[in-house]
Amino acid sequence: MRMLVRFHRLACLAASTAALSLPAWGQGAAPVPPNAQQSDPARLGWMVGSPPPPDKIVRFADGSAYRFPQLRWSFSNFRQMVPTTNVSRRLTPPAPLPQALRDDLDAVVFTPLGKSEPMTWRQAYDANYTDGVLVLHRGRVVYERYSGVLGPYGQHIAMSVTKSFFGTLGQMLVAEGKLDDNAPVGQYVPELKATAFGDATVRQLLDMRTGLKYSENYADPMAEIWAHARSGGVLPRPPGYQGPQTFYEFLQTVQKEGSHGGVFAYKTVNTDALGWVIRRVTGQSIGDALSERIWSRLGMEQDAYFTVDAVGNEFAGGGLNAGLRDLARFGEMMRNDGMAGGQQIVPKAVVDDIRKGGDRDAFKAAGYATLPGWSYRGMWWVSHNEHGAFMARGIHGQAIYIDPKAEMVIARFGSHPAAANGFNDPTSLPAYHALAQRLMADPR
Repeated sequence: MRMLVRFHRLACLAASTAALSLPAWGQGAAPVPPNAQQSDPARLGWMVGSPPPPDKIVRFADGSAYRFPQLRWSFSNFRQMVPTTNVSRRLTPPAPLPQALRDDLDAVVFTPLGKSEPMTWRQAYDANYTDGVLVLHRGRVVYERYSGVLGPYGQHIAMSVTKSFFGTLGQMLVAEGKLDDNAPVGQYVPELKATAFGDATVRQLLDMRTGLKYSENYADPMAEIWAHARSGGVLPRPPGYQGPQTFYEFLQTVQKEGSHGGVFAYKTVNTDALGWVIRRVTGQSIGDALSERIWSRLGMEQDAYFTVDAVGNEFAGGGLNAGLRDLARFGEMMRNDGMAGGQQIVPKAVVDDIRKGGDRDAFKAAGYATLPGWSYRGMWWVSHNEHGAFMARGIHGQAIYIDPKAEMVIARFGSHPAAANGFNDPTSLPAYHALAQRLMADPR
């Protein structure tokens, strides 16, 4: 999401009770939030008991599922909050993740962006309210750690990391000739012809260069993101709600603003439109398409699941929940040019296209202070650094970071009190790069 976005802020404005007025963590006037230890959901005992005490209950309907520190519990338990549907791993045996755990990586030192005081990898783990992180080097697990209520067998919401799965899936369909990325969206989804998406190309969706009357400024109660979130049941609806009832109903209300093909503008609604296109092209739900083409072919350990709207449409923009090890398996496949288990899961040409990145000038106009020189391609974030690193990113600290030169993949789940990655990038991006340098210098 855009800089200074607060996901819990969205819950505050969407809910109807005064009890949901929250401080905007990260803003100068707001109090400092509890630290990682103080906000540990296991320590605080959320949802423990039969039934839990009233002051330890986390609910979707009252917005507390998005309130900090309760969100540190709900992010690892979304299936208890909202309707979901499965992404099956099917019956194939899990692909092994060889273990080569190291005891030296917590001590890796780096300097956070904009700071002069150094920090260790272990200190950054807590500073970013990390729920779990796994590091692969040359396909072996060299670091794996969990916190709070997440463990190796748990699942966590991936937020906008979800987008990179569908960007990849969309580009696979283009490579197979089943989808023309230069064709207008309205050609595949006639219901969107009269909307802003009608004359946007599939490529413009993939690279988020559409001209839409759609704001993701969560500080503005009139921003279109509110209607989008309420339509799909991502947030509770206020009393008397009369708006769109599904994600796809909302898409049909989006109007054009400006021209398609201009500057990069990160808008979650693009991914939901892409999801509808994928659904039409494959004849499957997007969860089934993901299962058939990627999830069941990678030897995942667990099924994943999606949050869904009232008629079962998956939230392509941010509703994937998965295990940390499986997130890492996806990243490792992308590091290996689309190969896994001796199979070409994603065409190498697709991975190459993503890794080369998009238009840097178009991206620069979006003003991401922590991402100078980056670009966006196929719903992936591309660093263009000396290691050729590229990322899937989600609010509150969700990430898949792939460093081809260092032969490293990092998968991370988090529950940072401030949604925008601009708040954890200073203690994440240089930490990832420092870890890559350590692994290259001392590969063991």
